[in-house]
Amino acid sequence: MHRRKFLQFSVAGAAGIGSAVPGITFSGANAIAREPISRQGPARFQIGLAAYSLRDYFSFRKGKDQTPKQNGPAIDMPGFIDYCADQGFDTCELTSYFFRSNADEQYFLDLKRHAYLRGITISGTAIGNNFTVGKGAQLETEISEAIAWIDRAAILGAPHIRFFAGTGKQLSKDPARLTEATDALNRCAEHAAKKGIFLGVENHGNLTAEQMLAIMDRTDNPWVGINLDTGNFLSEDPYRDLAICAPYAVNVQVKVKMKTPDGEHYPADFDRIGQILKAANYQGFVILEYEDKDPYDQIPTAAAKLRAALA
Repeated sequence: MHRRKFLQFSVAGAAGIGSAVPGITFSGANAIAREPISRQGPARFQIGLAAYSLRDYFSFRKGKDQTPKQNGPAIDMPGFIDYCADQGFDTCELTSYFFRSNADEQYFLDLKRHAYLRGITISGTAIGNNFTVGKGAQLETEISEAIAWIDRAAILGAPHIRFFAGTGKQLSKDPARLTEATDALNRCAEHAAKKGIFLGVENHGNLTAEQMLAIMDRTDNPWVGINLDTGNFLSEDPYRDLAICAPYAVNVQVKVKMKTPDGEHYPADFDRIGQILKAANYQGFVILEYEDKDPYDQIPTAAAKLRAALA
């Protein structure tokens, strides 16, 4: 288990985290966090695709039937695994939203077998929980459902689950929400540790880098880290935020665009993201999550750019 310690992020103090990355500054970004994940050897990456990239072409979405878009082939989860193999990906994230609505244990075992026979590693799955809803029956339901997904991930052979903590606004508005969210996360982590499943807390819901580190500080469990989404820091300097959080990453999701605090989209700098991950000595899954138009046409191009940036 990692020791807790104070990390002073400054131009001088961030040398091991990102000062080698051009354009990254840390002045004024102070936070408390546990020690970063220790990894031996150089950075290395397994590149994959998230099922969310083809979200409009699945017949199921969050337990309900969905009419797939007509400007591309409809797809199911075995078909998505085939698509990833045909596109030369090493791995894939089987986002839980698109599993068959009546999925049972045999369904997950069949997916596990299918992926293995296609030579595809299942990097993980993803759920849409919210732990900042406040104490009570709703939070208990969120925890119970999250624990159930840990069990499903174990059957599927998915070593990682993307977790949401909640929203940055809720954490800022009421300090008690941070305690409640991390208590819930710790309860889930205790179960996940028994199943050998990593819980990656995503920087979703407008969470800041400092809020992410505060969550890490309160969940000192070796099976908990950050699911680092490159498109989710809506700040003036998202690359600085990524560099601060990268040393705690247990999974990385790369989007082709980033967003300003005002909601304006602009192209992501894959090369700069690659530099940040290398400087943090990240080792593991890097998952392309394509959210723009025409995914069937654009995913191959985006994947080629990502591979080049991580080479």
